[in-house]
Amino acid sequence: MRDTRESRLLLVLLVAIAFALITVDIRGGEDSPLDGARETAASVFGPVEESVAGVVDPVGNAIAAVRDSDERHDRISDLERENAELKQRLGSDDRNRARATEFDKMLATAGRGQYGITGAEVIAIGSTQGFSWTVTIDAGSRDGIRRDMTVINGDGLVGRVTTVGRSTATVLLATDPDFTVGTRMEKTGEIGFANGQGDRPLRVQLLNGKAKVKKGDRLVTFGSRGDRPFVPGVPVGEIVRVDTLDGGLTRTVQVRPYVGFTKLDIVGVVTEPPRANPRDSVLPPRPAAPKPKPAPKPKVTVTATPPGRDAATRS
Repeated sequence: MRDTRESRLLLVLLVAIAFALITVDIRGGEDSPLDGARETAASVFGPVEESVAGVVDPVGNAIAAVRDSDERHDRISDLERENAELKQRLGSDDRNRARATEFDKMLATAGRGQYGITGAEVIAIGSTQGFSWTVTIDAGSRDGIRRDMTVINGDGLVGRVTTVGRSTATVLLATDPDFTVGTRMEKTGEIGFANGQGDRPLRVQLLNGKAKVKKGDRLVTFGSRGDRPFVPGVPVGEIVRVDTLDGGLTRTVQVRPYVGFTKLDIVGVVTEPPRANPRDSVLPPRPAAPKPKPAPKPKVTVTATPPGRDAATRS
C-alpha cells in the first residue's frame, strides 16, 4: 500500500476504533460486551500460541541449560577455591598448633627456671655486620628488651641480645665463633667455658683438667654477674666427645647444643632473672633406663620309663 492521504486516514480511524473498544472493555468489567469476542479470539489463536510455545520452549530451555551450566561451572570454581582456602587454613592451623606447642614448651622451661621472659618471633637470619651467626626478632626496646639479655627457647640456650631497636633486636647465636658462655656440669658442678663453632658442636674447656666427664653428661649456664648477659641454669647441651688428656691445666669436651639453630621460630628474652640459682632443675628429666630382661629359666628334661621294665628286672 502506498503512503497516501487515504491510507493515513484509515490508520488513524483504526487506532481510534481500537481505543474505543479498549475503553468499553475496561468500563464494562466482568460484564463487558466484548467477553464473547475475547473468548472467540482465544479459541482461534490459542492453538497457534501453543504451537509457537512448543517451538520456542526448547530454545528457551537450551538457554536456561547453558545459563545453569555456567552457574554450575561458577559453583565448581567456588568450591575449588574454597577447598584450596580450607587446605591452606588447615596447613596454617597445623603450623599454628606446632608453634603453640613450641611456645608452651618454652613457657614450661621458663617456669622451671623462674625466668621472666618476653616472647618473640624470629623474623630474619644473618646480619649486616659481617658473617656472624645472628637472627633478628620482632621485639625491641618498646617491649623491655635490652642489650646483653639471655635468649632461650623451649630446648635451652639460644644466645644473647647484641643490638636493640625500637621494635626489633639482634641475637648473637650460641653457635657463633665469637660467642662465649660460662657453663656448669650437671651434678659435679665442674665449671667451663663454651665457644661456638658454627655448625659443629660447641667446644667447652673445663677449668679442671682432671675432671671426670663422659659422653652424655649435660651442661647448663653458669650465670653472669648481675645476670647479664647470662642467667644461670639454662640448658646448654650434652657431651658427645671427650678429648684425650694432654697434661694441660684444662680439659676440652665437645657438646651438642639442645637448640636446633636451623629451625628457630619462637624464642623468649629473659627480662627478669630468677630469684635463686635453679642449677640443674631446668634440665629435662632423663629417660627411664630400660628394665633388664629376666634371665631365661633352665630347661628341664623328663625321661619316661617304658612300662613293664621294672617288673622284668625283678623277675
